Amino acid sequence: MPVTDVITDPENLTLTILADFAAPVERVWAAYADPRQLERFWGPPGWPATFTEFDHTVGGFAQYRLIGPRGEKSSGRWEFIRIEAPTMFEVLDSFVDDDGQPVEGFPAMRMRLEFSPTAEGTRMTGTSHFDSVEALEQVVAMGVIEGTKAAMSQLDAVLQDLRDYAQGKGTRLEVLDDTHVRITRLVGGPRDLVWRAHNDPELMRKWLLGPDGWEMTECVIATEPGQTYRNAWAPVGDTAGQAFGFEGEALLVEAPRRMVTTERMQGTDGPTTLNDVSLYEEDGATLITLLVEYPDAATRDMILATGMIDGMEASYARMEDLVLV
Repeated sequence: MPVTDVITDPENLTLTILADFAAPVERVWAAYADPRQLERFWGPPGWPATFTEFDHTVGGFAQYRLIGPRGEKSSGRWEFIRIEAPTMFEVLDSFVDDDGQPVEGFPAMRMRLEFSPTAEGTRMTGTSHFDSVEALEQVVAMGVIEGTKAAMSQLDAVLQDLRDYAQGKGTRLEVLDDTHVRITRLVGGPRDLVWRAHNDPELMRKWLLGPDGWEMTECVIATEPGQTYRNAWAPVGDTAGQAFGFEGEALLVEAPRRMVTTERMQGTDGPTTLNDVSLYEEDGATLITLLVEYPDAATRDMILATGMIDGMEASYARMEDLVLV
């Protein structure tokens, strides 16, 4: 976990977060100075950022929005008041509405990010200054500490080339907490084609099969929020097992970047999971990230124990062999 310390100082009206990264100062600076890289980590898992404006000059503005898995929105704006590349920048940080105007009742703060070299790479020191104890307490109560820790945990992947980070490592599982896991797989193909592979019934029937010996018997796609989908499988020949299927509703569709759906076994009342799939392309390869939200830890453990990750790896390997060619 990159975040090594969090210091709340009511006397000086500051909140300081320290984080260490195994990359040189110039590389960490580049991640903060490029909106496309910032979008990969500025926002906790399940709340990715989209920067709609980014003028990285003194007096310039950066505006972004975070969209949660159920379509919730939160927007912010930075005004750059000091920049000393590659070691420091300072902004006025505000919560804003869809028109970019400050939201009444939400605190603004002055945020200073400093990057200094260490023996292992870079230490980032982020200090936010508040106008009052009440403003500091309000931001802490909103979960900014937990959100920042979760967001910073994504930066290590950004600081590496995508192929160095994930190529040849198969389908990887990371347990984030009792109700969330993150599953990643790098596939050799462009994002647009990977998106089609997830949303074209003809292509899905080629790869989304799990272990060998199964066929997809039903594939109904949801292409817009509010639509429902149904997928079903059955064993072929002498393959052991019983037919089964999943169904759910699309909550968020941002082609070709992100789709969020609910999921439960067909013909049951649950348990229901929330599946948040995002795609990121770099150098002709696409990182598939699936963030799954479970109702509780017991359900998480039960589902993971079914061999889910092995089945996903077999499917992704089949996607590369049969679709991304």
